[in-house]
Amino acid sequence: MPLIILAVGILFLFFLIVKVRLNSFLALLLVAGLVGYAEGLPEGQIIPVIEKGLGGTLGGLAIVVSFGAMLGKLMAESGGAQRIATTLIDVFGRRWVKWAVALTGFIVGIALFYEIGFVLLIPLVFTIATAARIPLLEVGIPMAAALSVTHGFLPPHPGPTAISIIYNADIGLTLLYGAIIAIPTAIVAGPVFANTTKHIQPEVPEGMQSSKVFADNEMPGFGLSVFTAMVPVVLMAASAIAKLTLAPASAIYQWLTFLGTPDMALTIAVATAIYTFGLRQGKSIPEIMKICESAVLTIAMILLIVGGGGALKQILIDSGVGNYIGEIAAKSQLSPLLLAWTVAAVIRTACGSATVAALTAGGIAAPVVAVTGVNPELMVLATGAGSLIFSPPNDPGFWLFKEFFGLTVKQTVRTWCVLETIISVMGLAGVLVLEAII
Repeated sequence: MPLIILAVGILFLFFLIVKVRLNSFLALLLVAGLVGYAEGLPEGQIIPVIEKGLGGTLGGLAIVVSFGAMLGKLMAESGGAQRIATTLIDVFGRRWVKWAVALTGFIVGIALFYEIGFVLLIPLVFTIATAARIPLLEVGIPMAAALSVTHGFLPPHPGPTAISIIYNADIGLTLLYGAIIAIPTAIVAGPVFANTTKHIQPEVPEGMQSSKVFADNEMPGFGLSVFTAMVPVVLMAASAIAKLTLAPASAIYQWLTFLGTPDMALTIAVATAIYTFGLRQGKSIPEIMKICESAVLTIAMILLIVGGGGALKQILIDSGVGNYIGEIAAKSQLSPLLLAWTVAAVIRTACGSATVAALTAGGIAAPVVAVTGVNPELMVLATGAGSLIFSPPNDPGFWLFKEFFGLTVKQTVRTWCVLETIISVMGLAGVLVLEAII
């Protein structure tokens, strides 16, 4: 009976989001309350449990997501992202330009949310395709693939970071393992897959190249731009390596783990960006703060949706459904990693939102980690991979890709949906390989 109630609740969640088009945050809270009541939680405990789940999730996430958005916005507004793109393209040349764009998307995507990175880089994609006289998708697919891979696998993005908190996984190790999987996945889903779409040649949409392009003297240097974008990644990766190789009592271990905590790494990165992308570029403190404020406004709803997923997770735990699922999973022959991927993939296909899919699947699969002893970092990556599959038409990303590249629905399925499925399946394969190694 507990699983039937949960299944009905998830179907109702899909109905509210897809058919009623209710805001995902409101839908998650409503379903969390109804599931909690149906599972037998006393009425007086439902709201406190929702508050506990929402607050517990956002408490470990708000600084990371907010500061990550600030870093990305400062990089965009200073011309740092454009500098990274144009320099790599100059170095790689026309023949290898799609690899340059993929690398650009990967670097920029670490600091930017998918939608922000897409909108930021799309004018450059159009400019490059026109100037180099190459098919638009030959440049666009590598960019989209790199952004999607970093969004699904690498903290400090909200999905992987939030799932890490749900599974009690080490975010630094998640980043390290995620990078190992993300690089080959971005190559196959990006430049390699783009070779199969050469027969689809949409035109550059009229007027789409009019976005602001920085003059050379207006942009920060390439080295400085890359350095600033990579600060949080380097710090968190150093922390992960320290945990694997150093004695916990050593001073170096203590400092690296302190500096590599996501909150501290992003704090240092934003402080660095305020200087490199702000003060050094001639911006005043009030101007810089205005950019930071606008960045937070753009991700406010993302934070609430993530918090709503945390509320549903807590309802499942406190009502006993989590333990019930964990006991079933422990007796099941299905790998916990495959279970997490499958649940996320089903939810993604049904409701469209990768964030909702990842958070809902994380809440459902969280008890499996404690019961089975599976590697929590790999569970994060398996869940993230499942949440990216297919990208159905009820995913805003589907229409973002379709409209900007001027594709038909059929062409979008042939390109974008296949791209996302490649990322999802390769992500699962990479997780299973890492499980056999570590």
